[in-house]
Amino acid sequence: MPKSCTYVYVHFVWATWDRQPFITPDIEEPIYQCIAEKCHELQCGLLVIGGIADHVHVLARLHPTVSIAKLAKGMKGGSSHLMTHMIKQATPFRWQGCYGAFSVSQSHVRSVNDYIKHQKQRHAQDKLWPLLETCEEYADPNL
Repeated sequence: MPKSCTYVYVHFVWATWDRQPFITPDIEEPIYQCIAEKCHELQCGLLVIGGIADHVHVLARLHPTVSIAKLAKGMKGGSSHLMTHMIKQATPFRWQGCYGAFSVSQSHVRSVNDYIKHQKQRHAQDKLWPLLETCEEYADPNL
């Protein structure tokens, strides 16, 4: 019997609690590795992870049996647990309770991948895509 064939790409964005700059260079690699492992565990294809000290961007291809919410919960939960044990501060590490998830067409995967891969440079040069950075609700006139 043939397998399901899906190409559903999602750009995830989430921030640290109160946008605290917890993701320092020495912590970034283990956090990104934890997120990558969770994607693999859930059989989702990780394309790229990037971010700055107070937020993370992830581009992933969803497995046909995994929802956006399940992947977001897995990535945030696993990395939060890791961060809590890596950072010993008076205020425990937390991600914000919300996240952004944006559908990405196959024709835009390359440009989104580039955007995420170069987060540090884009922030330094203020060359950002505002909706993806603020993750605020907006009214889609097409709905």
